[in-house]
Amino acid sequence: MSIGRVLILEDLAETRRWLAGIVREAFPGCTITEASAVREGLAAARGGGHDLALIDLALPDGSGLEVVRMLRRHDPEALVVVATVMGDDASIIAAISAGAHGYLLKDSPADLFVTQLTQLRSGYPALSPSVARLMMQHFATTAFVPDEDAGLLTPREAEVLSLVARGLRNSEVADKLGLTQHTVAGYIKAIYAKLGISNRAEAARRAARLGLTEI
Repeated sequence: MSIGRVLILEDLAETRRWLAGIVREAFPGCTITEASAVREGLAAARGGGHDLALIDLALPDGSGLEVVRMLRRHDPEALVVVATVMGDDASIIAAISAGAHGYLLKDSPADLFVTQLTQLRSGYPALSPSVARLMMQHFATTAFVPDEDAGLLTPREAEVLSLVARGLRNSEVADKLGLTQHTVAGYIKAIYAKLGISNRAEAARRAARLGLTEI
């Protein structure tokens, strides 16, 4: 596929310029739309027509995951790559679960970015080496075991765990399921107790192990 229109969502002007230079080197002649906040990114995503989007996660007005999800709904043909400094497994799993086609760490060299982005056109995922290693370790330790722990959760608890694993905040889970935040907090407390976990990173790993990240 050809890459003609690119969206860059990044709040730091210097980093936006760095990413724009990489995109122009990878896809000469492309048109770049720049956004610096989730609000601007959502507006651009609703407009559609992008071939590629580079999305930061930590933005002043929220999480870039909102924009990733919006792009997947309104611009399904767009290739979405998270470009961030957040290299923890919970962030990576949440981004991939939200529909991202790649995950690049901004401390990677520019030539690696160029190589990874150009390979997207051939169907290769854009992954920083450390992210690829982490994903391999993650799936090696969280192989899908359908009969372990799954029966402990009610259908509603499984829904809540699935959404938490995708990186949604309690308020977003509540909105999506038509519940109050208090009720969602109660479900999460029950899930943690049943599964013997204590934080969202462990919840994301356990959801993947139970096959709940695709619900």
